[in-house]
Order: sequence, then structure tokens, then C-alpha cells
Amino acid sequence: MSEYFKKRKDKKREIVQQVREDKAKRIERKQEIAAMPEAERKAAIVSDKQLLREQKQQRKEELKSLSRKERKAAKKETKMYKKIKNRPRRIAGWSAVGAVVLIVGVTVGPTVSSIAGNMTGKHIAIDTTSEEGVKAREVADAIAEEIADEGLVLLKNENNSLPLADKKINVFGSTAFTFKYAGGGSGASDLSRAVNLFDALKNAGIEYNQELYEYYAGLPELEEATGKTETGAVQVVKGMLGGGKEESGEPDVTAAALAQAKEYSDNAMIIVQSDAVEAADVSSDQLKVTDDMHALIKKVAENFSNVTIIINAGNTIEIGFVEEYPSIQSVLWVGTPGPFGTNSLAKVLSGEVNPSGRITDTYVYDLESSPASENFGDYQYENLDKAYLNYEEGIYVGYRFYETYYQGNEEGYKQAVQYPFGSGLSYTTFDWNIVSQQLNNDSIELKVEVKNTGKVAGKDVVQVYYSAPYTPGGIEKSAINLATFAKTKSLEPGESETLTITYDTRDMASYDMANENYVLEKGTYEIKLGKNVHDIDETLNFELTEEIVYNTDADTGTEYKNRFTQSENELTVLSRNDWEGTYPSDQDDTKVASDLVVERVQGHEFNDNVDMPITGADNGLKLEDLKGLDFDDPKWNEFLDQFTVEQMIDYVSDGAYHTIAIEEHGVPNTVLLDGPAGLNFFFKKFEAGAFPTEIVIASTWNKDLAYEMGEVIGKEAKAYGVHGWYAPALNIHRTPQGGRNFEYMSEDPVLNGMIGANLSKGAGDQGVTVFMKHFIMNEQETNARSGILVWSNEQAMRELHLRPFEMTVKEAGVTGAMSSFSYIDGKWANPELLNGMLRDEWGFEGVVSSDAVFGFMEPQKAITSGNDLMLDILSVTKNKQLLKEAYDEHPEAITVGLRNSMHNSLYATLKTYLFN
Repeated sequence: MSEYFKKRKDKKREIVQQVREDKAKRIERKQEIAAMPEAERKAAIVSDKQLLREQKQQRKEELKSLSRKERKAAKKETKMYKKIKNRPRRIAGWSAVGAVVLIVGVTVGPTVSSIAGNMTGKHIAIDTTSEEGVKAREVADAIAEEIADEGLVLLKNENNSLPLADKKINVFGSTAFTFKYAGGGSGASDLSRAVNLFDALKNAGIEYNQELYEYYAGLPELEEATGKTETGAVQVVKGMLGGGKEESGEPDVTAAALAQAKEYSDNAMIIVQSDAVEAADVSSDQLKVTDDMHALIKKVAENFSNVTIIINAGNTIEIGFVEEYPSIQSVLWVGTPGPFGTNSLAKVLSGEVNPSGRITDTYVYDLESSPASENFGDYQYENLDKAYLNYEEGIYVGYRFYETYYQGNEEGYKQAVQYPFGSGLSYTTFDWNIVSQQLNNDSIELKVEVKNTGKVAGKDVVQVYYSAPYTPGGIEKSAINLATFAKTKSLEPGESETLTITYDTRDMASYDMANENYVLEKGTYEIKLGKNVHDIDETLNFELTEEIVYNTDADTGTEYKNRFTQSENELTVLSRNDWEGTYPSDQDDTKVASDLVVERVQGHEFNDNVDMPITGADNGLKLEDLKGLDFDDPKWNEFLDQFTVEQMIDYVSDGAYHTIAIEEHGVPNTVLLDGPAGLNFFFKKFEAGAFPTEIVIASTWNKDLAYEMGEVIGKEAKAYGVHGWYAPALNIHRTPQGGRNFEYMSEDPVLNGMIGANLSKGAGDQGVTVFMKHFIMNEQETNARSGILVWSNEQAMRELHLRPFEMTVKEAGVTGAMSSFSYIDGKWANPELLNGMLRDEWGFEGVVSSDAVFGFMEPQKAITSGNDLMLDILSVTKNKQLLKEAYDEHPEAITVGLRNSMHNSLYATLKTYLFN
């Protein structure tokens, strides 16, 4: 054993030296390029990027030629190289947790009292035991299972192997005992009522091999595999410490156990998983089956003729192995389907439920083929105590890249893409017929008759896409984009339903950064009905003879402009006009922030050129006196004049999971809770309705069901005494590696927006403040909690990252939002984002809360930039002091900021059921 450690130490020393040498070479090469004339510099950057791609491809080819043992060793070395190269990330994780321990350990008086109050839920009074609460959970459980029923996706079903004809099955693998019902962190849920997989099979009338079950259950590796759940806080801390547990390996199955299983049934099932949690991203290696799991799959596939693979993962994983073995007849994606997802899985296997879900991401053979994956990880500035992340992929995220890059190259596409975005099969068949169409400059309307032509009842999804005319060198456009979709009711064999599908023609417009407006360029717009993004059933042509330019927002009339260019940060963004020359790379980054960027990060402009508002007036008004008044009604000024500066500082600073009462003005305290998969408290468990994670909700492609979930959560919140819901999460799946992908819906902004808007409207209609989150660009966990500068261009931000939030504001009328950890255009709590875009351009009226407060999130900057409440667990006392100090220096600016925050917050509170 000592020899093993000596070899490992020597190898580590060798790799550390290699990392140093490689870093020195990169710095030297950057200096060489910086000294070149501009034309040569650009050519050198393009050449270097091409060389890196060739080297990467060469390494992949070399790995293929190695034996499995050699390949495993090479992968370990690569992993060690990445760990050493990315040490700052790991240190940052330890530092953040160390800071929490230090604060709790050494502070006294008000600070420690505040921390204890927030962590113990002292301020949060909820009652889950009432008759209304029990009834609400029962309804929630039923909706949760219905979502899982419709969210499961059948990706492969050769020879109609499912549903099972023989209702007996062998369940192989330890993963059956560690089923992933949910994610972690704020996106976790109450799993106290979770249904064991084997109980679910029994419930559905499927017999499982008891001897095989007992073989696995008796293995030492599985002694502590089930029955353990943790609070969101514990899960996040574990994530910050390095992303969770090490892979323990998949136990082998003995020859005797295999022989007994072959006698029992020719049906076999294996569950493959990924394990992601808030605060930790996952590596590409973690999104591939382990060597041990691959060996089990191989053994089972070679011994059974009807093998089903279950994908139990909140992240996209590589599943090319399902094509290696003809006996793998079926593939079912279940995601992280909530506590009753096992019931849904069993019902699909038995045929009681006909699957109707569609995947919300593109499944590819090589996850690293995504351009966004080239810029994902730990990147630190050399002259600024901050990390950065370059979204160099622009608009080409997910299918937008694969469908555009491989346009006209079907063979290349099939080698890259295994299951296109929107894929999903059924146990029945459907025919589509366009009954009528109205295509004009204002709207696109299609009436589509869907007929069940098969032998069992089922639901179908009609997906509508569009392809816009593209001019090489002009505005970037994906070859195809999701426009909208609709899902049928359950149709009996021979039954039909006509769906009316509409969307605004201007939804097909692209943002023109040069002219600062949206434009529909003249030409042919192809309106496509698809089974998924790649398999198009029918195409209609809409001819636009003249260009249409949109200079103002359709709802508010606010003039469009580029809002996120003040840092003047240069970024090479991927273009379909020059794939090779603009393809993303993290090897040529400028790790030195410009003076302007440093100034924007570290500085802040206080607007002292404002009149000092009245404070502490005695106008005799209570909050309820403003019920029914518009946001800008003059009576609000009279009401706000009554608050003292100290009252306002206390209110905005102490906003973690609650807001405080100010009784003399009729302001009630409110309770605000996570999360996207059901109500939960970050630091303490309680019984509540628990739903599938958002990726499964989105995979139903059912807007009505999303509304029902929001409505049920709203009713449950009312029964418990909860007034605000930190959800839904509307960020996109920028890469497969995102630690919170389970908590987000899809790679597509329109799907996110439609499902998110309906979730929000359902809860909002019950008088609950919905905090759509994380606004914006919170697609990576690495470095997030220490402040990360995220760079993109205005077009990609508007068309991808802002779009789901805009849809939710305009379609659901939300009165809450949660800002993200990210520095946008060099600013955390960017006023152009929170006031300019959200409030002025979109017309949002309501409260913006921060995410959990860390040291870089300063309250004096927040309240003067449009962020109203501080979700502050650890530093309330300190931040109150910061506000008082800022008030002493900038009294007018701070008072106006506090007053605006009170107005925004109390307007949202007045819209809750407390005042119904």
C-alpha cells in the first residue's frame, strides 16, 4: 500500500510541474500575441483555437485506442490535472464554509442572535397540521404523481418491448436502492412519503426477482444506501466542500445470482444516475456511466434479451452505450421525478400509463461537443479578487448549436446527436392534420387536428418551430427556434382533438445590437410542426415582403436600447458565418480586467442629486388603506412619508425567509420559503407537498398541469401561513454540467417561459408572492457565491437568458423576483437590469430580493440599484451598519433607495392573500 501512495505522490508532483509549465507557456504565448499587429493577432488567435481543437480531438482518438485499464488510468491523470489547475475553486469553497463557521463561532450579541434566529426559523411561524394543510398535501401528492406520469419520457422502444408483456422483471444494480427522487439545496423537497421502487413495482402488478433483491440488499455497500435525507443547508455546504461523495463503484453480480435471474425472467432493468446538488457543478466524467456500471450493463445485456435502461438524472448524461447492445430494447427517462415518481415509472412499465413526456435538452454522444462547455469552470482574474465566465457561445446553446452547425449535414448530425430536443415516444400513434392557418404580420394561428390512430389511449404534443431568413454576416440566427407548443387531452383510439395554436409574429424577431431594436427581416419564415426539433412533420411558408422594425416594447412602449455594454468588455462570440474563427476557447482569455471593469466592480455611483424625502410623518395611514390603488397612486407618497430611516433599514436588511412587521403602519410580517419542487425551509425539515423537480415539470410540456401545480402550492402556502414562494427557477441549461440543472427546466427559453409563467400564475392567483429566480445568468455554481462576472452580448442575453423572465412578468404578472449572485456588465444588482430592463422596459411592479447574502453583496448598493430585500442569514447586523454609514455619507440617495425598496416590497405584500 505504501508503494501505491509513493507512486501516486510522484505522479501528483509530476502533474503539478506540468500545470506550472503549461501556465507559463500560455502566459508567454499571450504576451507574444499581444505584441502583434491587430491583423496578425486575430489570425494567431484563430490559429491557436484551431490547434487546440485538433489536439483535443487527437487526445480523444488516442483514448479510444487504449485498453479499458489504460483508459481508466489516463482519465484519472486528466482528472488530477484539472483538480490541480482549478485549485482556487476548491479553496474558495472551503473559505466560504470556513467563513460561516468563523462568524458563528466568534460573534456575540445581536449578530449571533440574528444568525440563530434565521437558522432555527425563529421568525417563521407556520402550521402544517391544520385540516386545510393536510388536505392541501393530499391534493399536492396527487398532482405530483400526475406530473411524474406525464413527465416520463420514452426514448427508445424497439419491437414494442414496453409495456412489459411478461409482468416479471429482474432489477440489477445498487442504483435501484438509491433512487434519485429530487435534487438538493433550495430545490430539495419533503421526501418523507417517498415510495420505494420495489413497492411501486408491486403496486403496479409487476413482480420483481426477490432473490436478486435480497442479493443486493445484503451487500455491505448498500447498508446505508436508503432512507437518509438532509436539509438544503447541509447539501449546499457539502457541495461547497467539493461536490458530494466519491463514487463508491458498482458492486459486481455473481455468476450464481445471474443464473438465477435468467431463470426468473428475460426482462431486466438497470437505473443509471447522475448526482448534482446546489453549490457544486458536475464534471463531464460524472455525466458518463462509470466503468463498473458499464461492466454491469454489458453483463446484463449479454445475458437477457429485453433490457430496459432507466435514466434517473437531473442532468443530461451520455447514454451512447444503449446502442452498443441490441438487447437494450427500451430507454425511459424519469429525471428526478419526486417522491411518487417510482409509481409513475412502474405504471409506464406495466402499461397503466402511456408515456407522453418530451425531453427538454439535446442528448448528444459527447457532452463536451457543446460550445458552451468550452467556457465552464473556474476562471480567475489576476488583478481582481473575482472570477469570470465568458458566454462566448452567444445564442448557440443546446439545439440552437447542433441544428445550425449541422444544417445540410445529416450524417454529421446523426453522429453527434442521439436524441434531439423535444424527443419522446408513445405506446400509440397519432396523425396530424392542419385544419386551418392564418399567417400575417400580427400573429400566426394554426388549427391542428390530432387523431389517435393506435390501439391505446394517449396524449400527444404538437411542437411549433420557426426558421427565419438568415444573411451571412448579418444578425445571428439559429437555424430553428421553438415558437410554442400544445398538448392534447388523453385521446382514446380513433378519437380526435383540434388544437388552436397561436403566437405573435413579432416573437420571431431577432435583436439587432447595431441598431438597438428588434427586427423581422424580409424573406421566407418557415413555420414547422415537429415531433421534435429535428423531425419535422409539416412546413408552412410565411412570406414577409418588407422588413418590420420594433423600436419599443409592445406592452410598455419603452424604447429599446443596449443596456449591458457600459463595461466595454471585449468578447469573441460564436458566429455561424465563421464557426472555426469564432469557436469558443478558454485558452486565449484575457485574465486581466480592464480599469473600467475594476472600477465598475469596486465602485458605486450614489445619486445625491435628489430631493430628501419626508420621513417619520404622522399621516394616520395603514397599509390596508392603499388596497386596490395603482403602484404610482399619489397616496403611496403620503403612506411612505411615515417611515423612519431606521424602520426602513431594519425592514430591507432582515429579509431572509421573512419580512418584519411594523405594526404602527399596519405592515404585517410575512413568511417567504423555498422552493421550485415544493415548499421547504433551507435549515429545517417540515412536512409539505413535494413535486418533481423543474426539469420533469417542463418535460410534461403541459402548461395546464404547470398552472395546477402552482395553484396547489399557492393553496398549501395559504393553509400553512406562507406568503411568498422563492420559485420558479427560470435559468436555462447552458451546459450539461450545471449543478442546478435539475432545478431548471430546459435549454430553451420559450419552454422555460411558458411553463414558468403558468407555475407563477397558478400560485399568484392564490395571493402568494412569486419570486421568479435567479435574475439572471446563474447557470454555474463554481465561484457563484464569491461573486462571478458573467459576460455575454446583448442579443444572447435578450433572446435566451432574459426571455423566460420577460414572459413570466408579462404573462403571469408576478410581483416578485430574486436577483442572482452574478455581476452583469460588471455590476452585482445591476440597475440597468433591475430597474431599466425589469421595471421600465417590461413594466414589472413588485419586490426584488437578493439570493442568500455573501460578503460581496452590499446593501447600500442593492437598495440604490433596484434590489429591495436582503436574503441575509449571516450578516444582518453588519449590513444594517453599512446602511447607516452610507446614510451618513449619502443621506438623500440612501433615503430615496430605502423608500423605493419599501414601496416595491409593500406593494407586493398588499397583493397577497393577507389583504383579501
